[in-house]
Amino acid sequence: MERVFAEGERVGVLLTEPLGRALTGVLDYRAPEGGCGTGDFVEVPLGPRRMLGVVWGPGDGSFDENRLRSVTRVLDARPMRAELRQFLTRAADYTMTPLPAMLRLATRAPGLGEPPGQRRVYRLSGPVPNRLTDARLRVIEALRGFGGAAVTLGELTDAADCSASVVKGLVTAGVLAEVEAPRDLPYPDLTPTGSTTLLGDQVTAAQALVKAVAQGGYGTTLLKGVTGSGKTEVYLEAVAECLRNGRQALVLLPEIALTAEFLTRVEARFGARPAEWHSGATQTERRRLWKMVSEGRAQMVVGARSALFLPFQQLGLIVVDEEHDTSYKQEEGAFYNARDMAVLRASICGAQVVLASATPSLESWVNADQGRYTRLDLGARYGSAELPEMRAIDMRAERLASNRWISDPLAAAVQARQAAGEQSLLFLNRRGYAPVTLCRACGEQVGCDACDARMVEHRFLGRLVCHQCGATKPVPVACPSCGVEGRMAPVGPGVERLAEEVAERFPEARLAILSSDLFGSARALKERIEEIAAGGADIIIGTQIVAKGHNFPLLTLVGVIDADLGLQGSDMRAAERTFQLMRQVAGRAGRTGERRGLALLQTCQPEHPVIRSILGGDEEAFWKAEAAERRAAGVPPFGRMAGIILSGPDVAQVFDYGAELARRDGPLRRVGAMLYGPAPAPIARIRGRHRVRLLIKADRQTTLQPAIAEWLGQLRPPANLRVAVDIDPQSFF
Repeated sequence: MERVFAEGERVGVLLTEPLGRALTGVLDYRAPEGGCGTGDFVEVPLGPRRMLGVVWGPGDGSFDENRLRSVTRVLDARPMRAELRQFLTRAADYTMTPLPAMLRLATRAPGLGEPPGQRRVYRLSGPVPNRLTDARLRVIEALRGFGGAAVTLGELTDAADCSASVVKGLVTAGVLAEVEAPRDLPYPDLTPTGSTTLLGDQVTAAQALVKAVAQGGYGTTLLKGVTGSGKTEVYLEAVAECLRNGRQALVLLPEIALTAEFLTRVEARFGARPAEWHSGATQTERRRLWKMVSEGRAQMVVGARSALFLPFQQLGLIVVDEEHDTSYKQEEGAFYNARDMAVLRASICGAQVVLASATPSLESWVNADQGRYTRLDLGARYGSAELPEMRAIDMRAERLASNRWISDPLAAAVQARQAAGEQSLLFLNRRGYAPVTLCRACGEQVGCDACDARMVEHRFLGRLVCHQCGATKPVPVACPSCGVEGRMAPVGPGVERLAEEVAERFPEARLAILSSDLFGSARALKERIEEIAAGGADIIIGTQIVAKGHNFPLLTLVGVIDADLGLQGSDMRAAERTFQLMRQVAGRAGRTGERRGLALLQTCQPEHPVIRSILGGDEEAFWKAEAAERRAAGVPPFGRMAGIILSGPDVAQVFDYGAELARRDGPLRRVGAMLYGPAPAPIARIRGRHRVRLLIKADRQTTLQPAIAEWLGQLRPPANLRVAVDIDPQSFF
């Protein structure tokens, strides 16, 4: 039972933002007129401001009774359930994130306290004239991009980058209608009726998942299936069982561009589209979804990692699709891995978790191998489709010009696909035109003014772009170092430069480039992917975005331009990530079964163990070898790690602070942990702030967080120096 507090009784309220070192937790207030209860969303005064908070329990009594202020009002929102409060608390403790920052993740929707009401929205109402101004045309395109969703004036002007008068003008012209609509319409019911015909391993896997969901309670299953094996259809059977039992389901996807095709499949399976939660959703839709989820009137949510913090009432199933994907790790603000937090939340609320992947993370593979997770395998593609043939092209034997990157064997394979009316994909995991711009007179490489990073030329934009901070500058005519003109040269290929070569070698081909930086909105990217899937391109050039679950029926050839790229550097996960990426990219080919796909990997290291594993297809042998290496080194998943990132404008001050921390490592040594550093981060300066890293390593059984808290608590950082803690770091940039 949640506790109810009478008017004037002392209550503890957790606010949604940290307020300095002294005010990082729960603050005491008096209950308002009419009282309040644990979990209530409230508005409270803090100085001259009004802030959002949640009643966390009774006050601790540390604040002077005579100075207590009253809660301003209890908001018209369903109280936060105990399981969500417990999840936020445990997630904050594990990730060493201030609890207010975790609460903020769970309240990222506007107007939570507003009562239901009407709002003014816009929709197409008449024929669109053939001749429109650019601004009016942008409004029409933006409205169509929302896919029929209710759109407010502010959302429409933001999406179209125009003034309100442009929208009003279209209303006056009869092209748009301005109507009053309810704020919070419930989502249509999803009816788990018809299902796809399942075959072989799919039947066994689906039955096991359905049984687990029907029985209720917590459990985690690794659903491992080769690309094209029908993992989605299998876990949708578990979703259907969850809905039949009256519980809510959450499906996490790593990339917003995946949602269009997935939503279409869900609609075909359940008769209606599920709710969507991601950065592309409007603020109005986010508010509606948050409210409907909290009231149990959104049965299924499809979203990005932050959907994990929504206020579900009866959460029965969490699916983490492409669970190995690095985008599930949040590395700004609150550092957390959505895959791991999904398991935590499910364990608290008694839900099932399905981790789906063709190339699972080593952590999940080991958990399944050691019996902590159930494992279900789908060993063959659905229907008549076969896995693609994999071959290496030894680039040491190819005689390419210095400004060419497509080998003759790969070019011949592309030509053959083009003649047959099929699609080819050329994969290069480098955005832009060229990764380095070099002065051939003095050797200067153009760098970012605010970061220790080389600027990448983006020829489509006509700018140099820093991929760390986003700063841009014109491509220089004269060298900024020596002043010599006409000697600036791009070095190395990006997807834009590769496109130039493709256009020259295959002039008749229709070319499409898929790179996240080339699209102004997530909707534009999704539309382009749908167009390509319908046959709107002959040759696709893409970065890693193309590896994330897309289905291009006509695609039969994948060419990897530089299979060695991910093997460079000292990242302990380099082999794992290269293996995953190459297998995922290769899996885009030949998914329909009409013709077997072919994947060609251009490499200068065909004898490298990872390349041999990719070509050989013995995935279990690769995971076993990788696990053995990690176990011998005592690193995750067989050890614990934590990264400490120090940053500040004064490099000497940052290093001095790091060195002093290193000298005070007693709390870490007492639990058997080892401290490495301080050392400059691989990218030592971002946005003008110098970055220094320390790394903590300990045995798997060690609980690091209390020791880290004690260690950092010994030394107060200067006001302009930031300390970030990354438990279980996924990258070391």
